[in-house]
Amino acid sequence: MDFSGLSGPDQQRMQSLIEAKQMKDFMRLYANLVDRCFHDCIHEFTSKAMSAKESTCVERCTDKFIKHSERVGQRFAEQNAILQQQQQQQQAPQ
Repeated sequence: MDFSGLSGPDQQRMQSLIEAKQMKDFMRLYANLVDRCFHDCIHEFTSKAMSAKESTCVERCTDKFIKHSERVGQRFAEQNAILQQQQQQQQAPQ
């Protein structure tokens, strides 16, 4: 994002807002990951340690969740690039 039209303090404020939003989004993603994998994988509460089966399930769950998130991010970036390219073509003098 280009904030060059804003004053120095406004640029800093916008940057702080963006960083706070990114942190909030990351924390939401992490919380969803923990919640989903816990509910899908942890079923025994007779021991304070996870069983080998639970541990393997959690590893697979987190790997799948992270790969999915990366793939969605890639697709979003691709679609955003296409959209920006289309907007530039529409704005170009003819």
